[in-house]
Formats: sequence, C-alpha cells, structure tokens
Amino acid sequence: MCAELTRRGYDVVGVSRSVDGLDVTDEVSVAEVLGRLEGSFEVVFNATGALEVDGAVPEKSVRQLDAKAMADQFAVNCIGPALVLKHAVRLLPKEGRSVMAVLSARVGSIGDNRLGGWHSYRAAKAAVNQIVRGAAIELGRTHKDHICVALHPGTVATEFTRKYLGRHPAVSAEDAAMRLLNVLEGLTVEQSGGFYDYAMKEIPW
Repeated sequence: MCAELTRRGYDVVGVSRSVDGLDVTDEVSVAEVLGRLEGSFEVVFNATGALEVDGAVPEKSVRQLDAKAMADQFAVNCIGPALVLKHAVRLLPKEGRSVMAVLSARVGSIGDNRLGGWHSYRAAKAAVNQIVRGAAIELGRTHKDHICVALHPGTVATEFTRKYLGRHPAVSAEDAAMRLLNVLEGLTVEQSGGFYDYAMKEIPW
C-alpha cells in the first residue's frame, strides 16, 4: 500500500509494529506512535489484522471455540483498528476530502455467510465493521467531506494466506494495493460508512 500510494504521488508516512513498535493491542502504544505524527492526512489506511494469533487456527465448528483465542481475535481485528481510528481522528482535516479505511474481510459479512466456521475471525471482522459504521456517522457531523469505510481486498497471495488458498483465486499484494487505492480514490461522501470490496461492490452486513 505504501509503495502504491507513493507511486501515485502521495506523501506517505507509514507506521508499523516492526519499525515503529506500534502494537494495536496496546492503547498506550497506539497513542504514543500516532501521537508523534503531525499535520493533516488526506488518507488514513489501517492495514492491521491477523488470521492466526499465537498459533490458534480458524475454527471449523463451534465445538472448537476457545475463549482466549476469540479474545485475541477481537484484540487484533476489532479493538486494535478501533483504537487506531480513535487516535487518528485528530489527523483528519476538518474541511476537504479525506478517507479513513479499515481492512476488513468478506467473511465478516453476516448476510454473506453460507459456510459457517471461522467463528472468532468472522465475529471480530463483523465487529470492526460496526465500529466503522458508527465512526462514519460521528465523523459526518464534524468532517463534512470525510469518508470512513471498511474494505475487503480479496484473497491476497502472501504467507498470511498461503495454507488457506486452496482453489480460491488470489492476487499479488501489488495488484491488491492497486485495486484498493482505485476504490479509495473513487469513493464519495455518500458511501461513507459502507463495506466495499476491491471492485467497489457493496458487501452486505
């Protein structure tokens, strides 16, 4: 995402766990790292997430639910992005178009769930979608030209997804970034609060 934003002429400031020590599961860390940033940001893109945490794989049935594994999923995939959103709001311009996007997943759609399984991951992604929806309503009152959305990138071919690909088609990280930025640049204020895929098709909640 940083490379594609840079290629398109954006002045990019990237923060990460490996370089900056950003731990989205720790609000002190989020406040400290984002607190170092200054200026006004046209785009804030939250690309954090995890399918496995501490070796806990997605459940195949409700009988495999584990309280700690579920709490870990919520910490990384819902609470973490919510904390980033909380501490990044001050970086948004009050006037002029700006976008805050959170990386979600189609499996977080309740209406699109036809297979079951992956309960903790699905629930955490559904929860972060609700955070995005509520934040979009609030931001719409104070930032009239702001757009806040949840985005599904499609299946991206990385180590993150390698053993789960199966027969699913996948795209490279570079192609995924290009598609997501096409969506970001095409969104309108009227679409704020929505859940969209890489082709800007709306995904049911």
